[in-house]
Amino acid sequence: MLARADLTNHFLIAMPSLMDPNFHQTVTYICAHNEEGAMGLVINRPMELRLSDVLEQLDIQATAEAVADMPVFEGGPVQRERGFVIHRPAGVWDAVLRVTDELAVATSRDILAAMARGEGPPQALVALGYAGWGAGQLERELAENAWLSGPADVRILFELPSEQRWAAAAASLGVDLTLLSTEAGHA
Repeated sequence: MLARADLTNHFLIAMPSLMDPNFHQTVTYICAHNEEGAMGLVINRPMELRLSDVLEQLDIQATAEAVADMPVFEGGPVQRERGFVIHRPAGVWDAVLRVTDELAVATSRDILAAMARGEGPPQALVALGYAGWGAGQLERELAENAWLSGPADVRILFELPSEQRWAAAAASLGVDLTLLSTEAGHA
């Protein structure tokens, strides 16, 4: 049996050898991790959509231009039609998973309506879909060297351009991904 560390509020950084098209060169923010499995959101795969496109589908009028132009991210391969908003500070919305004292993930319409009016959280990332792992699955993938993991960094999450997040998340652990072999080895 594999030991389980709680990876909630951690980044999963895809190793260069991970060729699964859903996760190749991704950084996934782990929102929940327990004995039943894990749930996370990919934070470095912007879609062709803008938040205004999502709001339009929900019949929400965006009056805040900067919010309307926000990118929407491909959060993962599960329930791609479902929206998630990672935000800081952790607010009080109809459906919120509080990850830390500062960070939360909302899945309700009210946060999007507030964002459209320019009254939402000052830092937010919107994703469609999520990544999920069953009991023990993530631990096996970590043991197989598919992922690096380390504490999440809000600067990487909200401030860095998405194309820099994969390398920056690894660098925060002292790892240069360009120097890693694509071959896995076990001692």
